[in-house]
Amino acid sequence: MAESVNNDNQNEIPIEEQASEQTGQQQVSLRLDEREMSTTYANAFRANGTAEEVMLDFGLNILVPPAEEKGQAEIIFKVNERVIMNYYSAKRLAITLSQLIRRHEDQFGELELDAAKRRKE
Repeated sequence: MAESVNNDNQNEIPIEEQASEQTGQQQVSLRLDEREMSTTYANAFRANGTAEEVMLDFGLNILVPPAEEKGQAEIIFKVNERVIMNYYSAKRLAITLSQLIRRHEDQFGELELDAAKRRKE
């Protein structure tokens, strides 16, 4: 099954056609090498950018209870991974994630980002 993403006109373009456009209409074969891949869980991220690159930090939000009775709880963002990419790859990632989320919501319903609204009374 061919994956596709939306372009600016919201038309779905098969991944094979995108690859052809990006390589000057040449035939390209894609082979995945996952031998050195690692898997990391993240429940938080931070994004930053320069004129030429996007930096994405992934990690865990960890709730630290207050040290004193009247103290304030603290959230620590423990960064586990940093991904640096150019803006072209970042845009492709944003489009792909948008499409993936839209398909998930079509199948399972809207993802409510406000935790208070998700809470069942």
